[in-house]
Amino acid sequence: QVQLVESGGGLVQAGGSLRLSCAASGTIFSLNAMGWYRQAPGKQRELISIITSGGTTNYADSVKGRFTISRDSAKNTVYLQMDSLKPEDTAVYYCNVKYRSRIGLVYDVWGQGTQVTVSS
Repeated sequence: QVQLVESGGGLVQAGGSLRLSCAASGTIFSLNAMGWYRQAPGKQRELISIITSGGTTNYADSVKGRFTISRDSAKNTVYLQMDSLKPEDTAVYYCNVKYRSRIGLVYDVWGQGTQVTVSS
C-alpha cells in the first residue's frame, strides 16, 4: 500500500516562495505520473502540474512560469517549487501518484493535503 506524506505548506506574503514536498512510501512497481492539485474554498480541485515517469512536465496556465515540478526518483519524492506567489494561489494542495502494480492494477493515491495561504 503506497502512502503519500506532504510537507512544506504555510503562510507567505504575495511575491514570496514555498516549496512543497511529497514522499511516497511503499512499493511502486511502475510509476505512471506524480502531480500536484489544489482546491480553493468553494472551488473544484484542479490540476496544477504533473511529471510523468519519463520526466515530461505539464503545468496549468495559471502557474506557468512561476511553479516548477521536479522529482527525485530514488526517493520517490515529488517537489513543487512555487515562486512569485499570488493571493489567488491560496488553497489546499494535494499530491497525487498514479502507478501500476506488478500484476497490472492501476492505483491512484492522494496525499492528505497541505494548506498554502498567500497574503496580500
